[in-house]
Amino acid sequence: MKDQKISRRDFMASAAAMAAFTIVPRSVLGGAGEPGKIPPSQRINVAFIGTGGQGIVNMKKLLNFPDIQVIAVCDVNKISDYSEFYFGGTAGYQPARQIAEKFYAEKKPSGKYKGIDSYIDFREMLRQRKDIDAVLVATTDHVHAVASMMAMKMGKHVYCEKPLTNTVFESHKLGQAAQQYKVATQMGNQGQASEGTRLMCEWIWDGAIGPVRQVFAWTDRPGGRWPQGVERPKETPAIPETLDWNKWLCVAPYRPYHPIYLPFRWRGWCDFGTGALGDMGCHVLDPVFRALKLGHPTSIRAESTSFNHDSYPSASTVYYEFSARGDMPPVELTWYDGGRLPERPEELEAGRKMPESGTIFVGDNGKIITDEYSGAPRIIPESKMQAYKRPPKTLPRSPGHHEEWVEACKGGEPAGSNFVFASFLTEVVLLGNVALRAGKSLYWDGANMMVTNVPEANSYLHRSYPDEWML
Repeated sequence: MKDQKISRRDFMASAAAMAAFTIVPRSVLGGAGEPGKIPPSQRINVAFIGTGGQGIVNMKKLLNFPDIQVIAVCDVNKISDYSEFYFGGTAGYQPARQIAEKFYAEKKPSGKYKGIDSYIDFREMLRQRKDIDAVLVATTDHVHAVASMMAMKMGKHVYCEKPLTNTVFESHKLGQAAQQYKVATQMGNQGQASEGTRLMCEWIWDGAIGPVRQVFAWTDRPGGRWPQGVERPKETPAIPETLDWNKWLCVAPYRPYHPIYLPFRWRGWCDFGTGALGDMGCHVLDPVFRALKLGHPTSIRAESTSFNHDSYPSASTVYYEFSARGDMPPVELTWYDGGRLPERPEELEAGRKMPESGTIFVGDNGKIITDEYSGAPRIIPESKMQAYKRPPKTLPRSPGHHEEWVEACKGGEPAGSNFVFASFLTEVVLLGNVALRAGKSLYWDGANMMVTNVPEANSYLHRSYPDEWML
């Protein structure tokens, strides 16, 4: 784990906050064809690994790019009912293939199109389809690393949903691989491309609220979206005929099939997901890292409701401490989930609600509050927002989160949440889960990627893999 090419501490503390915003549309650079008239030779052939709810959301987005051609889909599930979840409808490789083929058929004079291959095993797909240029990984968290790594080693560009990985070590390795294989990468934390993220950076760097010494961040999840704080089921119902259960397990330890795990309930289980912190931390904390140019934390501590180490606690609080960076003072960052909240700011006027997920930056001269995706940041109270003379917009604006990745695939600038940045963010986020599992305050040596005061906690940085899946 020590063979990284550049120091993460140096990277994050200096260049990352600015470099992450250097997105330049290819139309500015030249070489982008007229919309809708991209010749086939210039299209990016994309395959999907994981076509559950979010995978299909991403597919529908990319289908509308004239320079993207979807050629293959892969999922261990043929079809699943998502009607009880916010995605709605059905998902799996069969619905995904049908959606893509219907989209392309509508563009054909014949009204027919049958050019999408479907697979159950992503390894088979990557080996057989030599014409794949890029993949989008939207599997369960525990498969992110092995799918992304295989694709990068084969020279494929990769978009991977958040959190980037299931373990700290996996994330570190993907960051190294992105540098080594020089492919275009992007993590699926869409808020990083927002106007709000850029405004927060510009305001904080302008001194709008003075030096920031505290940050409070929270999410309402799991909030009934999936189970946490529950016992592992003892029943062993039959595996649906449409599901390849062993391939779904992939690198995870063997567990008997149970519908409590899928299609959408896996997030709360340590074997497969990363809980509320992993699910939302890469959204909510992204602008915090950018605006405050955070490096590695020096310590992490967590407290929670009861934790059986099978499913994550139903609610938790995680405390991170960061040292000074340049002229920025040390920062205490506190994370809340499962309905826990920071104290309501006295500056927030009566009648204004706290966001369901969000962030509060506490500076020496004021506070900024924002929602989970960095939208609509506001200095509070509103009278102070109105009195603030905003600085010029100095950071490049994003053409869009998916657009950033597509432009990077075509030779443009790295995407804003490329794996060098995203792997670091994910590492720090997932250290909160390491602290939960250790049950003790941890001192973190980021340069050497190890806990120094609780040696046994280092075992939580990764999991044992079968040899065929070694990163």
